[in-house]
Amino acid sequence: MPPYRDLGAYDDRAGEYDHGWRGRLHHTISENTAALAAETVAAPLRVLDVGCGTGYLLRTLARQYPDAVELAGIDAAPNMIETARGIGGDHRLTFATGVAERLPYPDASIDLVVSSTSFDHWSDQLAGLRECARVLRAGGHLVLVDQFSRLLLPTLATSRRGKARTPHRADRLLLRAGFAQPRWHRVHAVIINAAVAAKAS
Repeated sequence: MPPYRDLGAYDDRAGEYDHGWRGRLHHTISENTAALAAETVAAPLRVLDVGCGTGYLLRTLARQYPDAVELAGIDAAPNMIETARGIGGDHRLTFATGVAERLPYPDASIDLVVSSTSFDHWSDQLAGLRECARVLRAGGHLVLVDQFSRLLLPTLATSRRGKARTPHRADRLLLRAGFAQPRWHRVHAVIINAAVAAKAS
């Protein structure tokens, strides 16, 4: 499997990822994602963040879900995982290095999967979504946040050829991966949007 796009750059930025204007933007998107997740699933026992970075979204979800027993994060960048582990705090949080296409979790073991601004970097988006569906229990939900907009159509002919960067393309992948018809939500500005979908029965 080819490496994730910009993996080295994210590894290099791990220590400073939560600082400056980029850090503030990341936090805003994460907080909006967490709010949407809470509206979608009231009280999950097990939560997985795919592409968790430094764990900011997962720590936000931990505060929202005091009764959750496990909140796991996975990221392809080892330095992001090292940074996330170093922050410490809630004992329910666990972090692992890995990729969406090979999630190291059992079938039907997760109530809620979230992913914020990671999907565009997955090498095989369909395979990653199928893995998300596999680890979700029946009726579990995915909250998938990234750059999804018709405004991004020109990028599909150049650097992001083959990626799902529009709601229409993402819908097709989600349905093929085993999710029910997604609902779309604005998360930040014009192009950062979320698909919320339940695992199909």
